[in-house]
Amino acid sequence: MVTEWIRCPACGNKTHNKIREKTILKNYPFYCPKCRQETLIEAKNLQVTVIERLDVKTQS
Repeated sequence: MVTEWIRCPACGNKTHNKIREKTILKNYPFYCPKCRQETLIEAKNLQVTVIERLDVKTQS
């Protein structure tokens, strides 16, 4: 079974999430801990598509 790391659409780094070839995600709120960007994504057949970028408010 093939698995791949999901890469952040904003910075391109690997994240903590993996998907398999049969994984289907719809309207998944994806958060990158490195660049602190949140993005709404869809995934099917190891292809990740960006739906929209969401604004994340960080705590100060």
